[in-house]
Amino acid sequence: MVFNDGLRVRREAHAAGLPYVKDTELQKQVITRAKRTEERAWLSEVSSVVLVQSLRDLHTAYRNFFTSLTGERRGPRIAEPRFKSKRDGRQAIRLVGKGFALRRNGRLHVAKVGELVVRWSRDLPSSPTSVTVMKDAANRYRVSFVVDVEPAPLPATKAETGIDLGLAHFAVFADGRKVESPRFLRRAENKLARMQKAFARKVKGSRNRAKARIAVAKWRAHVADQRRDWHHKLSTTVIRDNQAVFVEDLAVRGLARTRLAKSVHDAGWSAFLGMLQYKAMMHGRRLGRIGRFEPTSQVCSDCGAKDGPKPLSVRRWVCVNCRAVHDRDVNAARNILAAGRADRLNACGARIRPGVIPAPRAETGTVPARGRVAGIPGNRAGRASKLGHDLIGSDACATSTDSRRPSSSGCSPG
Repeated sequence: MVFNDGLRVRREAHAAGLPYVKDTELQKQVITRAKRTEERAWLSEVSSVVLVQSLRDLHTAYRNFFTSLTGERRGPRIAEPRFKSKRDGRQAIRLVGKGFALRRNGRLHVAKVGELVVRWSRDLPSSPTSVTVMKDAANRYRVSFVVDVEPAPLPATKAETGIDLGLAHFAVFADGRKVESPRFLRRAENKLARMQKAFARKVKGSRNRAKARIAVAKWRAHVADQRRDWHHKLSTTVIRDNQAVFVEDLAVRGLARTRLAKSVHDAGWSAFLGMLQYKAMMHGRRLGRIGRFEPTSQVCSDCGAKDGPKPLSVRRWVCVNCRAVHDRDVNAARNILAAGRADRLNACGARIRPGVIPAPRAETGTVPARGRVAGIPGNRAGRASKLGHDLIGSDACATSTDSRRPSSSGCSPG
């Protein structure tokens, strides 16, 4: 309600040609003065910390909107803040400072609410700085704490790998290992379809329809939990066994607009790569991304010859130069590993492959804007110069004097 009131005040000021309402003045209008009115008197029953945090969320939404308009924010355009609905599946409040406290009996005390019985998923490594209480569409309540944790570097290893993500096989590694895609949504969609049909038959506004909606939400949440748990286990194994991991910078948003959209969302590549990123930072590993336009499926990983594009139906092919037989996905994973290693060892990003002459030493400082890089047949210089600029978890980060990093730990109130 406070978020919507603040948004309404700013929209009305903008429509009337008035200056942008500052945060302090907005807080006075929608919190301090609103409590004295009959319509908003119930705000006094809620902790002021929650109300202020709601206005801070509005401020963040406007800041992201403005920076997106001016081009300071990278990525897709951010829309103008919109009104929230109490019927949204996900509801959340955030508390900081004296708005919450942890009791010795393991309960969470929330200001003006009382003590909540919590079923802890793990012990907190340090005192939390903030807590977020969330309710999802399945009516499940969860609590997330923000804590400061020290990085826990894993023992160094010489193993490195490249990963080619796909749909038939979720991940193919440079050593030839393949991980089958679990396809959690595909396996659950028959039951989900029956539940959605039962939901559609219920009368709108009835209690049976509300029960059916919760049943559908719980089943979808179960599928999401399965996928998240599987991603965590696989990403932990990859980071633990390899000192450096190289992946392709996939255009997931674009692929999600094709006829493969359901399979792309079911795979959850972005969530998996996000887990790899923060786990690499936590454990002193390296995560490198190569350009999405790298011809990883067109270049022979043995001799470096480019054989041209191939349809997706071609899963095995023979190199025209060295006559090596390649599995399409394994060859792509090896090319990803080679490109990542070359970018890490060379300032200009020139690729080094067996049988291919590397770039001359005089060219390592600059790369021409047009043309081709020496030693990289069929590749653009601009793309080669961008390889691996998103390296995560470098040695400099691992040895930083300020090694405290924010993290979160979740649990569920009983």
